[in-house]
Amino acid sequence: MAVYKIFPSQDTTLYSAYPIMNTGLNAICEISNTLGLSLSPGVSRYISQFDNDEIQDIINNKISGSSYDVFLRNFIAEAQGINEDVSLEILPLAQSWNNGTGYYLDNPQVTDGASWSAANFSGSGNWSMSGSIGGFAYTGSDNSGNSIKGGGNWFITSSFLVIQSFGLRSVKDIETNVSDTVNAWYSSSIPNYGFIFKLSSSFEFNPSIDIQPILKYYSVDTNTIYPPCLEFRWFDYNTVLTGSATSSIVTTSNLKMSLAENPGTFFPESINRFYINVSPLYPTRVYQTASLYTNLNYLPTSSYYAIKDLATNEFVVNFDDQYTQISSNDKGNYFDVYMSGLEPERYYKILVKTLINGSTLIFDDNYYFKVING
Repeated sequence: MAVYKIFPSQDTTLYSAYPIMNTGLNAICEISNTLGLSLSPGVSRYISQFDNDEIQDIINNKISGSSYDVFLRNFIAEAQGINEDVSLEILPLAQSWNNGTGYYLDNPQVTDGASWSAANFSGSGNWSMSGSIGGFAYTGSDNSGNSIKGGGNWFITSSFLVIQSFGLRSVKDIETNVSDTVNAWYSSSIPNYGFIFKLSSSFEFNPSIDIQPILKYYSVDTNTIYPPCLEFRWFDYNTVLTGSATSSIVTTSNLKMSLAENPGTFFPESINRFYINVSPLYPTRVYQTASLYTNLNYLPTSSYYAIKDLATNEFVVNFDDQYTQISSNDKGNYFDVYMSGLEPERYYKILVKTLINGSTLIFDDNYYFKVING
């Protein structure tokens, strides 16, 4: 029922064609295999790191022992050359690195951060191509025989490897479970240096003119609403709807619904508990001395919430049968929203989905709020 997002502390792209160029402030991160004028393949990979203190705080103080999953999400800006299924590999990095302050094709090139040849800055901290940390082996791939060494490195333990494949017409956004890697960071089994995103080996440094995939993703420096994020999802569903209390569950699809505890504006540090008031539109006639509208009614337990960006009409938190299930207590139905995972200075709306008598109902009744900068 809970979703919490954090954003990268740094990210940048590594280009084999520009081995000392840093692009740490670029709004785009890129994965590609392209042929230059000499028909020699050039490869790009990108790296991204999330703050370990934030990860520790979420698991220790917010999730607090509940079962959880962690999803890595990156949003596509542009895709070219996907004329066949393309596979991406996402692995944990095995070396510390520096973000830098460069942009793609700066003239002169900025070399003060990670690049294809160096992890820190040009001439310092070259990428290590093999080794072991804490009993976990790592490797790199410098295209053996090529004079351009580097391109990052990664732990090779199979449980850390995540593969995501895309077809010609499939959605190119990345949304994949990276719980094994994040748990290894949390337990300090491996150090948290972030992730590396790369094409699978059959695509990288491929000299075929027909294999030139280019995937460009928004970076943490984007000025859009699509920065990459780690999304922690955990199950903290709670209900009082047991025994005789189940008689208060509405059983008709003709409902009136309203959202309570919604002041309309929130700071990014806010955690708000929204309550849902619900009642039958046409109550069954009964003999009683109190108004039917004073009764406390509940949605069925198969009820969920979602959040959309009002301007783009895109889901920022989608309906999920496990992680956005609506809870209940003695005050009614409720769900909690962590505002830190929403972009500030934007309006959002809440949708509610419920299953009643075999029908799936979605309520979209202008339940708006805004996150503002403090």
